[in-house]
Amino acid sequence: MAIYAIGDLQGCLDPLLRLLDELQFDPATDRLWFAGDLVSRGPQSLETLRFVRTLGNSAISVLGNHDVSLIAAFHGVFKPHRSLAALLAAPDAAELVQWLRWRPFLHVDEACQALLVHAGIAPDWNLATAVACARELEQQLRQTDPAHWLEKVYGDKPDYWDRHKLKRRERQRYMLNAFTRMRYCHADGRLEFGQKLGPEQVRKTRPELRPWFQVQGALEPRYTVFFGHWSTLGFYQGHGVIALDTGCVWGGQLSAVRVDAVPGIRRHTDCTEYGRHPT
Repeated sequence: MAIYAIGDLQGCLDPLLRLLDELQFDPATDRLWFAGDLVSRGPQSLETLRFVRTLGNSAISVLGNHDVSLIAAFHGVFKPHRSLAALLAAPDAAELVQWLRWRPFLHVDEACQALLVHAGIAPDWNLATAVACARELEQQLRQTDPAHWLEKVYGDKPDYWDRHKLKRRERQRYMLNAFTRMRYCHADGRLEFGQKLGPEQVRKTRPELRPWFQVQGALEPRYTVFFGHWSTLGFYQGHGVIALDTGCVWGGQLSAVRVDAVPGIRRHTDCTEYGRHPT
């Protein structure tokens, strides 16, 4: 049995199928971890969502910001990205969105001592807090009609975490942003959404900003965090994290990391990159 963590698909099914062929993926024995953003921008969002859904228990996908945006668009919260038109018009759109609403924001694998999330884990959270926050968001998203809740949790503020001072909706907005949108933080842990470039470029103009995983936090060091969302960072391994988004939808590559590759060394594994996808 092999476990592969795979970066953002964003509607790029053909590169995924080529990658799975290269990995000799067997759904009967192997498992896939998708780092979120299954849909949007790429040309095959509908086909991608259908395919991942058919994998059943062979795949785990956490929710990314584009996945949540699709759910919000389906419920009329705002206008969908043009790449989602075919998906939203499909006869099985409601079933696909319902399936997506039941994906987690955070996956914890104790055996591999690994966490899977789309953007990251807030610097002020320990593992117990992160799990509790993920479950709270999941409960809200899975209610019969999440439209009202979605309307209230979009926004950039608050940019800090204080479970005692923040109101419920403010806390949930921060949770959603941390799990699905976070890249940079200030030294005190406040989130910064104005920068999307890679650390080398940002360091020259905004030296006070740090990648979220370089801000001191309380997360247990024995866990490795696998995440996507940050194509300008690319593949990165260090500081207890492995970044998986290598910009397939932007003409880059789709990357997979085998989580359980080396017996006794569960934290670091071999990386496979495959499949340029023109956009």
